[in-house]
Amino acid sequence: MCRSIKTLRPPALPEEATEEDMRAAALQYVRKVSGFRAPAAHNREVFDRAVDEITAATTKLLNGLEIRGASRGA
Repeated sequence: MCRSIKTLRPPALPEEATEEDMRAAALQYVRKVSGFRAPAAHNREVFDRAVDEITAATTKLLNGLEIRGASRGA
């Protein structure tokens, strides 16, 4: 149904994850959990809201992680 969600933190990702990376992971998660590749019109709002909330939580998580032994940027 959907591809695997990739790790978004260094060193698995050579550079910092983008908003697009985080949103794609959130979308994959919501698709997997809901069982829908694309929601019906009557479920679109809750589906999109879940993607937004998971994207925000992912951003907060990645920004808060302390990755020891990995250089971040210059």
